Amino acid sequence: MTDTSLAPARPGSDFTQLTRAINQRGLLKRRPGDYARRFTLNGLLLAGGWTAFVLVGASWWNLLTAAFLAVVFAQLAFIGHDAGHKQIFHGKRANDFVGHLHGALVGMSYGKWVGQHNRHHANPNHEDDDPDLDIPALAFTVEQALGKRGLPRLIAKYQAFLFFPLLLLEGFSLHQSGISAVLRREVKAHKLESVLIFGHIALYLAALFLVLSPWQALVFIVVHQGLWGVYMGCSFAPNHKGMPTLTAAQKLDHLRKQVLTSRNVRGGRVVDYALGGLNYQIEHHLFPSMPRSNLRHAQPLVREFCARLGLPYHQTTALGSYAQVLSHLHAVGAPLRAS
Repeated sequence: MTDTSLAPARPGSDFTQLTRAINQRGLLKRRPGDYARRFTLNGLLLAGGWTAFVLVGASWWNLLTAAFLAVVFAQLAFIGHDAGHKQIFHGKRANDFVGHLHGALVGMSYGKWVGQHNRHHANPNHEDDDPDLDIPALAFTVEQALGKRGLPRLIAKYQAFLFFPLLLLEGFSLHQSGISAVLRREVKAHKLESVLIFGHIALYLAALFLVLSPWQALVFIVVHQGLWGVYMGCSFAPNHKGMPTLTAAQKLDHLRKQVLTSRNVRGGRVVDYALGGLNYQIEHHLFPSMPRSNLRHAQPLVREFCARLGLPYHQTTALGSYAQVLSHLHAVGAPLRAS
């Protein structure tokens, strides 16, 4: 989808005006108290999950613990996301400390993720420059679908049906990409991240195989990592997939580039918590350093501002967002099914 004709170019001062309104309400100010509460809650949940794991012991009931820890891991990853955007503290060092810590807790490379995610923010849904559109197993444009060969082409052909099953592999993919990044020294703090990632893997596997039988441990890994991957994918996929894609020939200012390619998800405080604030994707992309708790306060200001400009502002329900994503993926794969 590449049609952006509904939003003609306007002066670049539009974003300046919006930023002024946001600043007047103090919405870019850090909220350390709010994050202190999040740290405490996540710490209690993580400790409670692993305590339950030990108490339940070598039992298949521990698969329920695996599901619970998948949710906790996602919440920890959301904090790492916020740290990467400097939402928690003003200084880079403090945010990076929190980011590396939370990356270690879930077994991700913080440096690898931040680099890729920053490129995504700079060029959301850009067909050439957004790394989130460069996924071998999926096609997000017809051109991508037609260019695939072998197994990726077969997957793209039926990708709408395979999308959620494929998300079961997302957790493993995050681990694999992190390991590759540190081994290839693609991140600045590769020594630190090597210790953190391999330390996580060693402690994780040691805990599983010491408490569970070998088969129980293997199934625990599949359930825990698979559900974590589904949760992460379901949190990030609604934000841009199925929204207009951009090409090098299209020149949009920051405001239009971010708003036109992003989708918000309605749902109140429960959805805010479940999606880690990513449901306010438009506001987050416009102001990446805005603390998570301020996004819901910025949302009506941004929506009204876009309405005054005649700029499309897209939001839907959680189920509606997944329906749009799957519909888009199905349409992209249509030429392959017709051939």
